Amino acid sequence: MQFNTELIHTAYDHNDHNRALMPPIYQNSMFAMHEINEQIPFKYSRLANPTRKTLEDTIATLEKGTHGFAFASGIAGIDVIFRTFLRPNDTIVAVSDIYGGSYDLLTEVYAQWGVNVIFADLTDPSALDKILAEQQVKMLWLETPSNPLLRLVDIKTLAAKAKAHGALVGIDNTFATPYLQNPLEMGCDIVFHSATKYLGGHSDVLIGAAVVKDEKLATALNNMLVMSGAIAGPMDCWLVLRGIKTLAVRMERHCTNAHELAKRLQNHPAVAKVFYPALPDHEHHELAKQQMRGFGGVVSIYLKNNTIAAANQVIKNLKIISMASSLGGVESLVNHSYTQSHSGMSPSVKASLGIEEGLLRFSVGIEDIDDIYQDIANALDTLK
Repeated sequence: MQFNTELIHTAYDHNDHNRALMPPIYQNSMFAMHEINEQIPFKYSRLANPTRKTLEDTIATLEKGTHGFAFASGIAGIDVIFRTFLRPNDTIVAVSDIYGGSYDLLTEVYAQWGVNVIFADLTDPSALDKILAEQQVKMLWLETPSNPLLRLVDIKTLAAKAKAHGALVGIDNTFATPYLQNPLEMGCDIVFHSATKYLGGHSDVLIGAAVVKDEKLATALNNMLVMSGAIAGPMDCWLVLRGIKTLAVRMERHCTNAHELAKRLQNHPAVAKVFYPALPDHEHHELAKQQMRGFGGVVSIYLKNNTIAAANQVIKNLKIISMASSLGGVESLVNHSYTQSHSGMSPSVKASLGIEEGLLRFSVGIEDIDDIYQDIANALDTLK
């Protein structure tokens, strides 16, 4: 089946569920056994649940993997991945412009437990060579496009370099979704999603997901997930299953709207710079064309008035667009990364990464693009 068809029909057979057209919500903590040691697929929902299994199999198919995992939240999923494979004195190399929650987890938890955490600018793949020559790296953690400045790294090249030195390669594919890129086919071992975002798509669920295609990795991840109990509940899984069915049509509109918004914002006098990979002057435009099937639904800007006060003035004057911490829903949202998603970083780290006080990240929804732009333009006009 083609991708758009897989979104709707994969991993679920209504004949196995009393012909229910949509996957049922198995809101059960346990399942009846008829005898000691009976081998049935579902016994206790921490171990496995039919609704969760349908979601896990669906995401595995979409990401061209074999085993999927659904977690209680995005950060819970990242934590399970790190806990499965990292031990004290191991080294993890992560892209420097990483999601703030991942940064906090690595610096405030794993570094404190004795894991050697290295953040590196890997936009030039040769930067990894020096690290691999000096360190025995256990895991490489990528994120592309990055949050919030939409920088890209060369997935195939970096994965090949890391795996040649025996390192595992994981990637946060939240911004791209499987609609735009499939990192397992580019050499990654683990692909992760905050399914709270585009996979769910309606801002009504908190959930994480991961996919692998190696049996040993799958067994290790499943064991840690079960032992830690960081599982997604059946209702949350059902909500994401429902959202996934419209992923293609939503992403098509997200991408179209974001591209048009980025072009228009380039001409607004209050905007110093627009970040969007489809723009020819984006630093990784050519890589985006090679590596992705589209450019995503997030647009970030620098205000010419590079202050929190100016950013706040824009936010307070938005009428349609709301300020919120997340992204990927059908509605347009704005995030002030300096004080929200990346608030845990020190001012010096933010400065080194380009996370400025006057940076605004727009999650471009599926509303009419003229309404989206006019709302932002009107708010920007108050800065004159």
